Amino acid sequence: TASTAHTQKNPKDMPAYCINLDPATLDVPYSPSIDIRDTVDYKQVMQQHRLGPNGAIMTSLNLYATKFDQVIRILEQRADKRELSEFLLVDTPGQIEAFTWSASGAILSESLASTFPTVMVFVVDTVRCASSPNTFMSNMLYACSMYYRTRLPLVICFNKTDVVSHEFCMEWMNDFEAFQEALDSARQNGTNGSDTGFYDSLTRSLSLVLDEFYTEFSKNAVGVSAVTGDGMDAFWGVVRNAASDDFGEYIEDLKHRIQEQEAKKMAIARAQARRLQKDVEMDQTK
Repeated sequence: TASTAHTQKNPKDMPAYCINLDPATLDVPYSPSIDIRDTVDYKQVMQQHRLGPNGAIMTSLNLYATKFDQVIRILEQRADKRELSEFLLVDTPGQIEAFTWSASGAILSESLASTFPTVMVFVVDTVRCASSPNTFMSNMLYACSMYYRTRLPLVICFNKTDVVSHEFCMEWMNDFEAFQEALDSARQNGTNGSDTGFYDSLTRSLSLVLDEFYTEFSKNAVGVSAVTGDGMDAFWGVVRNAASDDFGEYIEDLKHRIQEQEAKKMAIARAQARRLQKDVEMDQTK
């Protein structure tokens, strides 16, 4: 998974500005401009707190989240000076639960989204989807959960198109019957992992439930090859459109949530005032 922030202020020919938020990675195939590993020692966190791998990742993210305002300040200063590329690439931990469903992950993503138009990118292994429709459905559930959690615009990126074309995935997203036929074919060939029973029925039911999700997000789906670079121009075009067109919905939703929180605070304050007034009246009657 990854996030991209659209600065809207800078020339497109500047070097990419990358931020690594994965404390456990040993090596990254790019030169991060900001790296969590420079601030938090993942192995030391694991040893000091006696944590496992996922626990150490979450703790490292929690520690980094307490100082993430400094990262935002740096990005704002560079954006004001036009020293950022058009996109900021934020590389998040591969463990989706450790980032997307953690408090620190929410803090980091909301901090970025409150400063720059931000888009979530979910990278799908196209080869594995080709081997089983159930794997495709599992990936779509992950993507749906990410969108449900962050409420940010979501781009679904089908990787490894140099090995297998992603066109069948696009067809499954846009045609419910085509996916059902693929399930039937996989069941007949015994390649879907579970020939009959509850698992097969569950996959079919989920495909029907998520049909509206497919329809909405197929416009933000794109195929790329990280090896050959094929499809990268189309990918950035989809990200650019999502940042300009879909991010407005996130802002409106954020304003609505802020208003709800303010209304709840006012309701609690009024209830406390009524209780205080009642206590004072009881004391006066004694």
